[in-house]
Amino acid sequence: MSRSRRRQTRKPAAVSAGPRVIGVDSGGTFTDFVALGPTGIHVLKLPSTPRAPDRAVVAGLGRLGAARGTLVRHGSTVATNTLLERTGARVVLLTTRGFEDLLEIGRQDRAALYALAPRGLEPLVPRRRRIGVEERLGPRGERWLPLTGAAVRRAFRAVSGRRPQAIAIGLLHAYADPAHERRLGRALSRLGVPITLSSHLCPEIREYERLSTTVLNAYLGPRVCGYLAGLARGTAARVEVVLSHGGTATASEAAREPVRQLLSGPAAGLAAARDVAAACGYERALTLDVGGTSTDCAYVDQGLLPRRRARTVAGFPVLLPLLDVHTVGAGGGSIATCASGGLLEVGPQSAGADPGPACYGRGGPPTLTDALLVLGRLSAGRLKGSALLLDHRAAERAMLLLADRLELAGPVAAALGVAQLAEAHIEAALRKVSVERGHDPRGAALVAFGGAGGLHACPVAEALGCEAVLAPRHAGLLSALGALTGGARREASRSVLLDARERDALERGLAALERRVRGSFPSDRRPRLRIERWAEVRYAGQSHELSVRYGSDLAARFHRAHARSFGFFESRRAIEVVTLEVRASLPGERIAPARAWEGATRPAGRARVRGSSGWVSAPVWEREGLSSRFATRGPALILEAGSTLWVPKRWRARMHPSGTLVLTRGRS
Repeated sequence: MSRSRRRQTRKPAAVSAGPRVIGVDSGGTFTDFVALGPTGIHVLKLPSTPRAPDRAVVAGLGRLGAARGTLVRHGSTVATNTLLERTGARVVLLTTRGFEDLLEIGRQDRAALYALAPRGLEPLVPRRRRIGVEERLGPRGERWLPLTGAAVRRAFRAVSGRRPQAIAIGLLHAYADPAHERRLGRALSRLGVPITLSSHLCPEIREYERLSTTVLNAYLGPRVCGYLAGLARGTAARVEVVLSHGGTATASEAAREPVRQLLSGPAAGLAAARDVAAACGYERALTLDVGGTSTDCAYVDQGLLPRRRARTVAGFPVLLPLLDVHTVGAGGGSIATCASGGLLEVGPQSAGADPGPACYGRGGPPTLTDALLVLGRLSAGRLKGSALLLDHRAAERAMLLLADRLELAGPVAAALGVAQLAEAHIEAALRKVSVERGHDPRGAALVAFGGAGGLHACPVAEALGCEAVLAPRHAGLLSALGALTGGARREASRSVLLDARERDALERGLAALERRVRGSFPSDRRPRLRIERWAEVRYAGQSHELSVRYGSDLAARFHRAHARSFGFFESRRAIEVVTLEVRASLPGERIAPARAWEGATRPAGRARVRGSSGWVSAPVWEREGLSSRFATRGPALILEAGSTLWVPKRWRARMHPSGTLVLTRGRS
């Protein structure tokens, strides 16, 4: 048989048949693919290409045989990385005269309360590119100072003279009347650069947060558009992008509002982890996604994905619905260093995909992956499910150098310190989304995924008091699987500031929002839409709101929600509806669990692993060969393409009918 013929036979079956749907998760270290075709699921893991992230995605889609009829659902980190790296567009901001400095004034919060010399974040638009426009609206849309033609012409000249790559327009109280913003937008469209109107993106109260969100959208736009255009050139498949609320939108819609992608990848993984917990009978779950660059954590209660209408991302407020995911710089590629004073630090800097950890053999620095390799939790040689080779000697040399700097006994001592410190960072992140927000992790399950989630799950779960650890199939690619199974979703909102008794006005506002979200779906898909109506409600005079599902019993629902959140309610006090929101969604793909075979299961070998009490000999199991009746006690290693699961001593693992491994602690 010729060499070219042998290569053909090694391609996934999905290539010849053509996958129907492909889920993609593009991370800082790896890009993951899960393809659903006529012959089932096919997975692929490739090193990311940070300098041109679309290259890895296009290469993977080509290997999986994506064609014109293939739907690609893509979780992307391009928007997030653009913000973190400050590589966005040259933005010019138009705002009401007198409010040009609002981006810097903000809420005057101190990020570090006791810092003697606090330094705020530099705004994305410097003062010289912030232009005041002579106009003024009142909070109900009153035209206190009309926008004249002369003011529009002056604004046009000022903007064109600053050579913008993108324009943000955020006028005071534009949520109440968008006419002034639209007029400026029409005039400035002649410049041929992307324009973001706050009244279209987030027509809600709180001018600082709305202005920040508008600037962020403009700042991210050109780079995200360029990335999506590169994907369009590289593949004939139809691309949808996962948004920060967990649903997907078409590439053209995603390009118009890139700020909605700031938590794209973590949102897909969180939705899939929620489904894993529900299939195993857990309504309360902590999710732990440990990738190559970072760790993403969240808390799921009663099967509901945690949402926040406004939060900060990289220090900037975003006034849009987002899944409440907390991220820390603790991943497999997190660099271990000796800081000043001889203290060990792990992360947040990452070795990424190139050069990667020292064990990749490209001269990379010591990382968490190297520590796990020295401790035996990862095996030397080819990483399962990947073309990467892990060099144990290179990892040991890197840990030895680190040990010398830290004045430790040797590479194993350094590796133990790196692993334990990384797990302390992960535990702190999980406490932030649980204990610090009033949730008790005891009794909850910990869903561990990502390439390294299963390597740290049991020690972290034990520290938190979690009832069980859930290790799903395809754990290393669960975010890509979540992108594949996630449905399409659109949301629209508007601040109305109405008394809850003004039912007719509220119904009119909701009807307008519903028409907008329905119109964003193709006509043939609209009959299957699931519509949800929500309201942001508060007692008159309060400065904060609670999200409540809208209905005829809105007041009673709000009283109950207020009592749950704050321990009391005031039935005689007037209730104000601040913001209305309509959500429209379509279900995603449903994948039946793979049937485990019924025969006997035997370990593929044994490994020497450094546990909490010393070196142990642990059986090594292949995940694909586990039977439906599989059960084992730790210590044990379970290998799968894209991930490894470490079962320490005193832990037990058993196969759940859904295909998830359920780990629980024993007494001995």
